[in-house]
Amino acid sequence: MLLYIYTSRATPLHTSCGAPRAVRTGMVAVSDGKIKPIPTRLHLTVEVLKLQREDFEQPSQQQQTPNHNGRLPNETKERMVQITRQKVGGLGLSIKGGAEHKLPVLISRIYKGQAADQSGQLFIGDAIIKVNGEYITACNHDDAVNILRNAGDIVVLTVKHYRAAKPFLQKTGDWQEPPASKQHNNPSSPKVNDHGGSNASSANNTGSLKKKKWVDIVTVPLMMAYVTRYIFGTDKLRRNAFEVRGLNGARTGVIHCDDTAILSQWLKYITDNITSLTYLQMKLYNRNFEVGERIEYMGWVNEAASNSNQLWQSYRPRFLALKGPDLLLFETPPCNIGDWSHCALTFKVYQTLFRVMRESENVDERQHCFLVQSPGKSPRYLSVETRQELLRIEAAWHTAVCSAVTHLKSKSFPVTLNGKAAEITLDWSQGFTLKFEGSVEPVWKYKFHQLRGSSDDGKSKLKLHFQEHDSIAIETKELDCSQLQNLLFCIYAFITARVAAVDPTFLRSATP
Repeated sequence: MLLYIYTSRATPLHTSCGAPRAVRTGMVAVSDGKIKPIPTRLHLTVEVLKLQREDFEQPSQQQQTPNHNGRLPNETKERMVQITRQKVGGLGLSIKGGAEHKLPVLISRIYKGQAADQSGQLFIGDAIIKVNGEYITACNHDDAVNILRNAGDIVVLTVKHYRAAKPFLQKTGDWQEPPASKQHNNPSSPKVNDHGGSNASSANNTGSLKKKKWVDIVTVPLMMAYVTRYIFGTDKLRRNAFEVRGLNGARTGVIHCDDTAILSQWLKYITDNITSLTYLQMKLYNRNFEVGERIEYMGWVNEAASNSNQLWQSYRPRFLALKGPDLLLFETPPCNIGDWSHCALTFKVYQTLFRVMRESENVDERQHCFLVQSPGKSPRYLSVETRQELLRIEAAWHTAVCSAVTHLKSKSFPVTLNGKAAEITLDWSQGFTLKFEGSVEPVWKYKFHQLRGSSDDGKSKLKLHFQEHDSIAIETKELDCSQLQNLLFCIYAFITARVAAVDPTFLRSATP
């Protein structure tokens, strides 16, 4: 069921002071399209976006169950806990949940006397967010088990306690509730709202007090999340509206904003958090890759799907990555190192045309579009949500091309010159060299900066126009090449890399 969310002009976003990626909240009204909208709050943190509704609860003397050391879990902050794996018993804990269950990875059992228990800082109901600094919030259960098993002898867990997990886990606890006389029975203080005031109030004729609280309706993890303003699968832009979809399948529904300024604020805050989390994950992945194989960019794009009735009838989300010499298009984001080797659609950046579409060239109402074309493969017409994201991809593309060429060093193509078989080589340091088949000595050589232009018939005929040293004379070399597009795209890649090597500001100038 989709939720339609309408923001109120009278409820600006509340932001924690000073923090660049602070918690932000704003009141909205929510409807499923059938009932009258009800008051709802958007609650944005660094890692999740929540839809919340207001509720009241009867105060209770029953407190959270302490662990055997008498400690109570902190439910407001993430905690980092270091465990030393034991030879017998390992980490001394069991887990439940995972992305396939639409649940966090939860500690379901702590074994007495073993590693987790000895730390005195872990509790049943703790959600494991990171293992040794790497996020596992998008992992399924089996992957989480494998990550924990292979995390080394000293394991640092980043956890946060979720009281709501207790009913799910209550049959798996290792120790019993302590007797009531041993429980902490200090009266709980009233909850404090965002504005710093107490929410305790009279609730009924008996004089009992109820506390105001916000109950989560929908929680969308922001790691590799997807934000769109378009009606899903089309080129139709929603007016003052957007939707957020999580990697685990959670979605906000359509969030409508009365005020364009508020819409822009929410989009910026959410996309900035997504970008920061994705960049962090990218850095963690890159620890496992050699310099020439590292990731320069990853994020969601929309790919146009064509048919005979209409040029671009529908769009589908794709996860795009620039890794080493490859442009990769995934159906779903890679969630572990092994996933990177299972991409069905791969392009070599040094033999691929990347072109940002001018507004007049767009085939429909989609904005911020670009074309990816490689010989022997269907061209890919792609779009992103913002101009800033398009500039970010373009800058990463140039960086990826330069890195790929400098690691490739040279590339050769079979050609025919005056009816004789030959080979033209593009060399990072030497430029263009042409040799006849079986010959050691080159027929001619030119530096990349001597190329003044080219022309071709779109099939196999190619003319390269070179300027002679210390002269204005232009020498034209005519070739016949069966891999014409490959050669042309490769020439462009090598020249781009040479320009960047001579003028490093070339790459920085394209960075948003």
